[in-house]
Amino acid sequence: MILIVRDELLNPPTWVPSFRDLTLICSMRLQTDIVIESREVDLYYHWLKPRGGMDFVEDFVTPGSEIGLRLDNEFLYDPSIVVDRIAPENTHHLFHRIQSAAF
Repeated sequence: MILIVRDELLNPPTWVPSFRDLTLICSMRLQTDIVIESREVDLYYHWLKPRGGMDFVEDFVTPGSEIGLRLDNEFLYDPSIVVDRIAPENTHHLFHRIQSAAF
């Protein structure tokens, strides 16, 4: 399964450590390939890399080019999980929603 994370969701109030935790658990437990959907690859790469946010991310893709489950801040494609941030208080819940959507 491919998990596509929209770049705008990675901006604050998202916590990069929580994003890293979510990508870790999804890649290990669900064997998920994680990509970030962005037109601003350099900007997000340089923001995430030194903070550990790229540890479990496979690649960047252009918007609309991949088919998979989307984690987004608004509903643009189906299937999508819409959330306003990735933070310690919702990481566990997001994992369970991704797990439910995957199977």
